[in-house]
Amino acid sequence: MKNGSFPALQFGQADTVPAISFIPVTFSEEINSQTNLAEAIWNSLPHRLQPGDILTVTHKALSKGEGCCVDLRTVTPSERAKELALKHGKDARLAEVILRQSQDIVRAERGIIICRTHHGFVCANAGVDQSNSRPYTVITLPPDPDASAQRLALALERLSGFPVPVIICDSFGRAWRQGIVNVAIGIAGIAPFTDYRGQRDPSGYELRATLMATADAIAAGAELAMGKFNRTPAVIVRGVSWTPGDAGAAAIPYPPDRDLFAGQGQQ
Repeated sequence: MKNGSFPALQFGQADTVPAISFIPVTFSEEINSQTNLAEAIWNSLPHRLQPGDILTVTHKALSKGEGCCVDLRTVTPSERAKELALKHGKDARLAEVILRQSQDIVRAERGIIICRTHHGFVCANAGVDQSNSRPYTVITLPPDPDASAQRLALALERLSGFPVPVIICDSFGRAWRQGIVNVAIGIAGIAPFTDYRGQRDPSGYELRATLMATADAIAAGAELAMGKFNRTPAVIVRGVSWTPGDAGAAAIPYPPDRDLFAGQGQQ
């Protein structure tokens, strides 16, 4: 594998605030179920990992490596899938895969199907994706992204000799806002949040609700160096202060009874 020529992104100035760098890790070969992802990333690193670095990896790279791909030609749609497909202009086989990946359908309208996945994520099409895949093939989310992140983190620690936190990311839409942004769907070695509750700001006001989604912010920044068509399935994030943790991305979604946006499931 050869490294690409996409430049690292850097924010901040060393003489004022610590610089944060997003360093792309590009692949020239397609990832498949025979790929050892940790070794492939290690062999493609444009710079050696340093203690404190965080590695962000696209879910698509991880899913391909774990064989989370479905050939639609092998799928027999259920009656429920056929009904959903007819109503919302989908391929019935695709609708069947979406249903298999979902706890429930939160909302389906104007051709958009918002699902709560088995992981608890609320997203379009239960994260089932047709882009950057072979014809007739769709890619699903890993069954346990936190466990996948943990395996990758342990492999990278063996190769580097020090802990390397891993964030698995995917692009989600957001309530009330257009556009998609990368979020963390799997985390190993790093706390998903920075909790400012109980601390006081410079004016003396006590913060009561400020729970920063640190892992999501890192994932969103990494997307700037990944792009969608650059064969850049991983990014080294350097210069970010982080706290070790083992809660994983499973701690991020609101439970349904506290979710003011998704509400109750609808057919």
